[in-house]
Amino acid sequence: MRLNEHIATQIVSRVVKIIPYSINVMDELGFIIGSSDPSRLNKRHEGSIIAITENRIVTISPETSINLKGVKSGINLPILYKEKVIGAVGVSGIPEDVKPYGELVKMTAELIVEQVSLLSKIQWHKRHKEELVMKIIKENEFDEEQFNIVAESLDIDLSKPRVVSIIKVVPIGSYRVSLNDMQTIANFLEFPERGNLVGGISAYSNKIIVLKPIDIINSEWSVINEQKRVNDFLNQTKHIKNVKILISVGDYFPNLDGISKSYKTAKLTLDFMSDIKSGSSFYQNNKLPILLSECLDDSWKAQQINKPLDTLRASDSKKVLEKTLVEFFNQNCDICQTAKKMGIHRNTLRYRLDKIEDITSLKISNINELITLYIPLILSSR
Repeated sequence: MRLNEHIATQIVSRVVKIIPYSINVMDELGFIIGSSDPSRLNKRHEGSIIAITENRIVTISPETSINLKGVKSGINLPILYKEKVIGAVGVSGIPEDVKPYGELVKMTAELIVEQVSLLSKIQWHKRHKEELVMKIIKENEFDEEQFNIVAESLDIDLSKPRVVSIIKVVPIGSYRVSLNDMQTIANFLEFPERGNLVGGISAYSNKIIVLKPIDIINSEWSVINEQKRVNDFLNQTKHIKNVKILISVGDYFPNLDGISKSYKTAKLTLDFMSDIKSGSSFYQNNKLPILLSECLDDSWKAQQINKPLDTLRASDSKKVLEKTLVEFFNQNCDICQTAKKMGIHRNTLRYRLDKIEDITSLKISNINELITLYIPLILSSR
């Protein structure tokens, strides 16, 4: 740890609020790098050199100061960090008057140095953790041995099973999402400690990438449990003004190299959510439409897939038949349950289904033709 002008300025700013005397902060070579008297900056303080080299308090009387270069009467004390002298702090004035403040000034200086050092370590840890996350999700940069070495230095357990979640922060109206907004949301992901690995925090893309630890039971992970955690997070962040939050959660793939696959599924899921204003979506719950939507958007294949539904809609201006078909699929093609859910007679339901068959020329009793109706319907629900 080395004293620099930034730290020295912090020390001076803090101390001048406590005591009514001139303050100087010297680096390990005795140069004044912070002072309440700007005219003394960058000058070498011979009195502080003694305090630094001998690690002791040096009192300088008015008479002694005449014989030392760049020195005024007062007291100089060494600044220690981990029992090593890294500089000195001086209080100018009559020694008897300023001496009672010496230890207070020294303690303040050392506390600030400790705080800066701790913050630096936190920022270093955070930066390297984010870099690790971004490299893990990129399949072409995968090096498990290297990742494990870095993870161990950061006290991260990469053996935990994880899924990738992407959080998108959507501005409301003309509001512009700031990096501070993104960091506030990221803090909810990291504190209290949940084991999340957070990276890719960007106010440019308004996205945050999270590697979420999950519980594997009987070779499966619980989407229901994760949905509860996601809902809790949305509740915690709903007070943040001027933004709405979208969360996509990818699938689980075993081993560390499966993270990049999980990221791809989370990205596909987020793209699938493009028309949704807020909330969450799991790849597991929308696997078929998500996979198909990527393949079929804006292509002649999409037009072919959508043709049966387009034909139905052309003859169903009030969407009675479409809504009936949606509920029919929601009830797993169970006629009794569908009629009950819609509050209609079974014969009415049968009439509507027959009409759908007539309009689309597809038989609901034929599994292949049923799927031909199902696919465009679920794609249109995105």
